[in-house]
Amino acid sequence: MRYISTRGSAGSQASSFSDILLEGLAGDGGLYVPAEYPQLDAATLASWRDVLATQGYPVLAHRVLSLFVDDIPSDDLLGICRRAYTPEKFGSSSIVPVERIGDGPLWLGHLSNGPTAAFKDMAMQLLGELFAYELDRRDEHLTIVGATSGDTGSSAEYAMRGRDRLSVHMLTPAGRMSPFQQAQMFGLQDPNIHNIAFDGVFDDCQDAVKAINADAEFKAKYHIGAVNSINWARLAAQVIYYVALWLRVTTQNDQRISFAVPTGNFGDICAGHIAREMGLPIDTLILATNENNVLHEFFTTGRYRVRASSEVAATSSPSMDISKASNFERFIFDLLGRDGARVADLFGRQLPEQGYFDLSETPEFKRLTDRYGFVSGSSSHADRLQTIRGLYFDNGVLIDPHTADGVHVAHEWISRVAAPIVVLETALPVKFAATIKEAIEVEPEIPARFAAIMDAPRRVVDLPNDVQAVKDYIAATS
Repeated sequence: MRYISTRGSAGSQASSFSDILLEGLAGDGGLYVPAEYPQLDAATLASWRDVLATQGYPVLAHRVLSLFVDDIPSDDLLGICRRAYTPEKFGSSSIVPVERIGDGPLWLGHLSNGPTAAFKDMAMQLLGELFAYELDRRDEHLTIVGATSGDTGSSAEYAMRGRDRLSVHMLTPAGRMSPFQQAQMFGLQDPNIHNIAFDGVFDDCQDAVKAINADAEFKAKYHIGAVNSINWARLAAQVIYYVALWLRVTTQNDQRISFAVPTGNFGDICAGHIAREMGLPIDTLILATNENNVLHEFFTTGRYRVRASSEVAATSSPSMDISKASNFERFIFDLLGRDGARVADLFGRQLPEQGYFDLSETPEFKRLTDRYGFVSGSSSHADRLQTIRGLYFDNGVLIDPHTADGVHVAHEWISRVAAPIVVLETALPVKFAATIKEAIEVEPEIPARFAAIMDAPRRVVDLPNDVQAVKDYIAATS
């Protein structure tokens, strides 16, 4: 398996999995993707069904990852998967349980039982083990520089904390995360973890990370790597749970189901797109956004317009308060027939110069839903309150606000797509207690492992919205 950049031609230099694991962003500013997606057949799916039932999630993870990784010995990769996905970390041996909501067509895929109560743990726990393995193999150190709108940061820090060969510098939008999310991150006292409260919104944090990655000299000097979903390994890890959920909900190896996915940065649903391209029988990918509905706008109009920081609304599903979806470039690369020159023009020239690009009149956009299975919708604060309240009182199921966005949009499409529809959970309700209390007039239960989290001392540095200030901090603390 070899990897190419979304902004390079089909004949551009390819890289191995281990190389792109440590590199993150491609040198030309693009994102790495497989030169071609591995393909699944009925026999493979049947064997995986048996593997999941008899040997569990870690072995399934090994089987899926083996399609993307050919430069780590198979036994070593299996050990990595076994260390990443343990019952101790995820609460049960199932790792990713799924439950039906009432007796209707909706199911809930529980992805938030990991160490930080967010679906990001599903990829980050694996990434931590992969980084540790590869850095030991190369006798190197890596400085992770990332951006978070809430959950990526804590998941990354909990996966990387205490690892001698790794340090983490995580940018957060100052004042934009929930109190619980802030406590999870800023309460960590590990010396290799560095939290930065950045004076801006998530998009500003993400822009700073990309600018640092684009500085080849600085990147080489400080061995800069990435854990945001610009890192291909994150998506490979997420493909695994699409496979697991499909196996657990279906009974036949050709049965098609749909997924409803809350997403702001397009990473979670991009993994679903990849799984579908590989041949997993996915009928429809239902994209759900909040009031920051840049992605919904594209999928309904063909126009992708990023917003200025001042236009990004602060919502009650804050992890999706994003207008620059970094993983979106991977999908556009596929949509445009993997034409790297066109992608480079759209994301490298048109978007910076105009603030938007428009594909509405292209033949590729006009066959988007039929070819790629995407539909979309958006949700408001009132919608998510009503959804949380309804599920709780009607079905005894309590969900967080982001998952509520997914359920709300799934209901909009329920009569027009193949069922069952699996809604991907994004976090446990405890992370957004204020919204939960507003919806059901009761605060969510705090899991025992988080009982003292709000009282821990905070360790965070405030920095202005300035890339050089972040570089100076990295240099001073590396």
